[in-house]
Amino acid sequence: MNELQLIESAQRGEKKALTELVKMYEQTVYNFSFKICRNKEKAEHTMQETFLSMVKNLHQFSGDSKLSTWLYRVVSNHCLMLARSQSKHEFASFEDEDAVIDEKNIADWKVSPDKITENNELKEILDKAIEKLPADYRVVFMLRDVEGLSTEETAKMVDLSVAAVKSRLHRARAFLRDELNEKFKHE
Repeated sequence: MNELQLIESAQRGEKKALTELVKMYEQTVYNFSFKICRNKEKAEHTMQETFLSMVKNLHQFSGDSKLSTWLYRVVSNHCLMLARSQSKHEFASFEDEDAVIDEKNIADWKVSPDKITENNELKEILDKAIEKLPADYRVVFMLRDVEGLSTEETAKMVDLSVAAVKSRLHRARAFLRDELNEKFKHE
């Protein structure tokens, strides 16, 4: 069955089709949740909430967009609600993210140990700067600059106008640029 057939079957209440959809999108939803929430436990919680929302609301999915687009929006909303409900920030590193994504660690002899150390330091600096972004800006930044979605797709997912997405993205990039400039000015 193709995705559309699975969705239609799941909308009719067929549990096997629903299970297949969850399997199909499980890794994508978790990875995106982790990128937005910046924490393994929050990402797992968000993934569960996203699939619960999918089960409860799949009948509302009209097929005007891809299911992945719809799920990105649900993930974004759950991450934003979670961020708003928490008063303190928890830090996660890109090292955790690397462990989440199942990639084989193959030694690349073309890269020197100095370069690896430099890249790890840069990841840490960037990670801390991203963590400081307000959740509303972080979601837009991650959708546009990390996931590579268009401004229009991002606007639909976070239920904002295109102008608001552009504004938040501009502010997020400016904030990150200032954070990085400040960090490197002191080194």
